[in-house]
Amino acid sequence: MGQFEKLSLKIKLGYGAGEFASSIFWITMAFWLMNYLTDEIGLSAALAGVAIMVGKALDAVIDPAVGFLSDRTQSRWGRRRPWFLWGAVPFGIAYFIMFTNFHIAGQTAIFTWESLAFILLCLTYSCTNVPFNSLLPELTKDYNERTSLTGYKSMFAVVATLLGAGAAMPIMSSFGNRTSGFMAMGAIFGFMIIISVLIPFFIVREPAYVKSEKSPNIFKSNREAFRNRPFVLILITWTLNTCGITVVTATLIYYFKYLFNDEQLITPASLIMLLTSMIFIPVAVKVAAKLGKRNTYLIGMSVVTIACLLIFFIGHTAGIYAVYIIMFATGIGLSTHYVLPWAIIPDTIDYDYSLSGVRREGVYYGLWTFMIKIGQALAGLFVGLVLGLFGYIPDIAQSASSLFGIRLLIGPITAVFFIVGLVFLYLYPIDKKRYEGIQQTIKDLEGSRKAAA
Repeated sequence: MGQFEKLSLKIKLGYGAGEFASSIFWITMAFWLMNYLTDEIGLSAALAGVAIMVGKALDAVIDPAVGFLSDRTQSRWGRRRPWFLWGAVPFGIAYFIMFTNFHIAGQTAIFTWESLAFILLCLTYSCTNVPFNSLLPELTKDYNERTSLTGYKSMFAVVATLLGAGAAMPIMSSFGNRTSGFMAMGAIFGFMIIISVLIPFFIVREPAYVKSEKSPNIFKSNREAFRNRPFVLILITWTLNTCGITVVTATLIYYFKYLFNDEQLITPASLIMLLTSMIFIPVAVKVAAKLGKRNTYLIGMSVVTIACLLIFFIGHTAGIYAVYIIMFATGIGLSTHYVLPWAIIPDTIDYDYSLSGVRREGVYYGLWTFMIKIGQALAGLFVGLVLGLFGYIPDIAQSASSLFGIRLLIGPITAVFFIVGLVFLYLYPIDKKRYEGIQQTIKDLEGSRKAAA
């Protein structure tokens, strides 16, 4: 596609719909998995954290391989879409299995089973999500159009997030007991995952692919990706922000359940935050067109950082309505996190292509999701260990120490992740002017290849 070619609304919606599966997976893992393992399955908080870490860490190793293989897939449907077709149903089934309580007895047996189930779920997620994200930079080369496409993708992400955060508790409550409720949630959301993954397969057509002259092996491809300074900077930022968001979302259910003595409050609080994010996504896209992607992301995550500190210092004393106001402010900031990292990474991939002459989108998105999972794994382990360290015991009135640990997780600990991420984001060097130079280099490179052919 030409540098300034615009995508149709059908393509934007069809591609964006594929994000629903990823986001419903991510938000329910973030909000409910730790609580499911501790309060429903009966796994200790520390072992639950380890199970999440083991599952994500072992599965994360597969992400770069999936990206590498999708770069080299050849079929009548293209490189990425076959992965959607064959991965959709296993992904949905694995999601259902994850939230099915088989009533296994004993901490060791529970830990082993839940770790294996989580590895399977993350593996099927990778086989659809890495190729899906790898398709984005191939659909358009236009700097602002990529932000627009990411905006549509982010809208579906917020819809899924709203559903995952807002409907999960009502679904569970309507089935009489949490065991049946979790299974119902797994079945409903698992079916939606299958449909979401298949939509871009049927709607989107991959652009013609010009094979690179070079084809380095997987180890060299990943090593060279880490020499791409703009990519490394945004990757570190994204990983740290993902860690912070994972910590706060995993802790919210404990915050409302034990500091406000009403776990149902998580639903309106989450909806306020996520609806605000959805409303402000178009605003984030427009602001990024004026101020640049990096600067807009800096502003948004600064707002989120301040909001987390406010929850720690005044949330538990100022009352629930003050928390709702803080969640509203958090949603404004989070709108930038939904859009801008995904709009930035394609620019870093083009930067690499302009220098190396090698197309390896799958390698980059494999590393991207690899680091997401490493970040989530460490964050999940961290939450479990901190809860255990401060004396958390499920379903009883918590000690002052335990309540402080919950506040610490949702406030200063999360803020540290964000602050360090802001430092690396500030160093990110590609703006619109530099990107236009990158595209000119690519145009010259591809022109010389055609002339040589």
